[in-house]
Amino acid sequence: MAQPSIFQVIKSVLAAFAGIQSKENRELDFTEGKMSHYIVVGAIVTVLFIATLVFVVSMII
Repeated sequence: MAQPSIFQVIKSVLAAFAGIQSKENRELDFTEGKMSHYIVVGAIVTVLFIATLVFVVSMII
């Protein structure tokens, strides 16, 4: 089977980040995907999440 596209990796990371990743998708990620892709996308999503929180808090204060 082919490796997941970048959009599938982003979708999978966002689902896992929100805690709604299905067992089937998680297993597919571990069998078909490259770990490095998920780590890079996960790091980017985490940085964007923290930056969004900082921005929202700075707008409130």
